Amino acid sequence: MIKYAKLPLLSDIESLQLGTKILLASYTGKAHLNSSHYMGQWDVIALRSPGGNVDNVSADLMGDAVFLDTPLMLQIPAVQQFVAGLACDIMAVRLLNLKAGAVIMPHRDYDLSYEHGEARLHIPIFTNPGVEFFIEDERVIMMPGECLYINANLTHRVFNGGDTDRVHLVIDCKVNDWLKNIFEQGELTIKQEQQNVEETKKIITELRRMNTETANKLADDLLKTLQA
Repeated sequence: MIKYAKLPLLSDIESLQLGTKILLASYTGKAHLNSSHYMGQWDVIALRSPGGNVDNVSADLMGDAVFLDTPLMLQIPAVQQFVAGLACDIMAVRLLNLKAGAVIMPHRDYDLSYEHGEARLHIPIFTNPGVEFFIEDERVIMMPGECLYINANLTHRVFNGGDTDRVHLVIDCKVNDWLKNIFEQGELTIKQEQQNVEETKKIITELRRMNTETANKLADDLLKTLQA
């Protein structure tokens, strides 16, 4: 399975930073709902939410609600532009502000992964060298303006050890053929795990189909595990 990936999706980071800075000056958002998962301050600003309610910071649908843009989406045109360029179904769009010194403890967002048909994309807007984002035992460095897929179904944790806030634009979307093509062009990191031979062969076949330098190297590495 894909552990994380750097995707070739470009964002206007200067406009994102400016729009986010202006919004944060007047609106701090709501505390993240999963209070048992973190220590310190972790705020959420809902730009697209169930029912389009700005006070609903959940990334999950409830009842008969559908995902709609909130009024705050209009305040950051750069986010609107980036989201409009994603040719797949968009679910929640949020700004997640992990304050300096805050810790997100190890946890999983079950079934939230590319393989389960949903992809969580992170675009760092503000960050600092003291931010430590780990997926299982591997630290993932995220730079402003990059677009990274994170397999949230795997255990992950974050510590903002810097003295400034870490603000990410986080987009949950449905996997379709367009997004699969984007992943084929990305830099993928595959989880090395104990798995049966048939499953490993399926992954190798999929990587060969991508036919990129990175995908072929990963396929070669997996093939070596079968031959060991």
